[in-house]
Amino acid sequence: MMEPSFQVQGWCPGALRPMMSGDGLVVRVRPQAGRLTQTQAAGVAAAARTHGNGLIDLSARGNVQLRGVSTASHSALIADLRALGLIDAYATDEARRNVLVTPFADAATDALAARLGAALARMPQLPGKFGFVVDTGPAPVFAGIAGDIRFERAAGGGLLIRCEGATLAAPVAEDETSDAAVELAQWFVAAGGVTEGRGRMAALIGRGVAPEGRLAGSVAPASAAPAAVPGLVAEGALVGFAFGQMTADTMAALAALGPLRITPWRMVLIEGMRALPDLPGLILTADDPIRRVEACSGAPACLQALAPVRALTARLARDVPAGKLLHVSACAKGCAHPGPADLTLVATATGFDLIRGGSAQDTPDQRALSPETIDLKGLF
Repeated sequence: MMEPSFQVQGWCPGALRPMMSGDGLVVRVRPQAGRLTQTQAAGVAAAARTHGNGLIDLSARGNVQLRGVSTASHSALIADLRALGLIDAYATDEARRNVLVTPFADAATDALAARLGAALARMPQLPGKFGFVVDTGPAPVFAGIAGDIRFERAAGGGLLIRCEGATLAAPVAEDETSDAAVELAQWFVAAGGVTEGRGRMAALIGRGVAPEGRLAGSVAPASAAPAAVPGLVAEGALVGFAFGQMTADTMAALAALGPLRITPWRMVLIEGMRALPDLPGLILTADDPIRRVEACSGAPACLQALAPVRALTARLARDVPAGKLLHVSACAKGCAHPGPADLTLVATATGFDLIRGGSAQDTPDQRALSPETIDLKGLF
């Protein structure tokens, strides 16, 4: 079997444990329950401008990442973020706080997320990317977002806890949610879910292993709501960004409009807005062609990238039909979109490989295409 041409880190960057990239340290800030107050958002913008290169990424886990931070500026950055209440006491606490909360949370969901956050200290040692999903708002919206332990609701409104990869969930009372999460995490470890420091719940369930007793799945979760798109929602204005990246100036402008909720769709919900903001660089409509493409940072921002990809992706976006997806990856790791896409272009040492209906690690249909001559017409 051919060895992969990329390195799998097996962990995600944090603020206290940043990850080196091609443009400096990537510092990931994990807002509590995905929320930033106006003061916090303005402070993050100022910190990105002062201590980094002024670019801010939105991660697929509902976090914000400051780019271009140097080892010399990292300590001052942490001091600024700590003053904003955005830094955990220890890197282990930060890594454990991998909780994704629906941006459309109601009061009951906020309370559940708070109980779960308080219970994280009781969790066993879990793999670096092991995460929790709290999708118990008015309607489930995270059906396409992976996690490991999920809180959802049944069609009748009852609370459920479900293993990622399982079809059915176990009913759970509100005052038992945190204990149930700890118990399910303990079961995951005891059942052999951790392999060499890694491991995900879906892989364990896929091996035919399942919890028993009160954690056994018996109830189907409610049907998922339609995918979120830019526009006005009950909670405010949902706005997107090309490739999930904004400048510090954009973040500061958003902070002036209201509190922010960071989403895993690389969009931001501005609380309380009743009209879409008139700011440059925002995606405000569902039919914007840039929403039909996915691309990683590419060269030179990523150390493993074999080519620049975002300018190429932006050029090709106009030729992607509505309802189709183009994924352009700077290496075969496929970070921006790990799953299959209608078309995938993967940078190699000799050009771009093209894959139909697969992921970046699948066998190409065409090889060594020149980026200057790639034409998508007739390929969809």
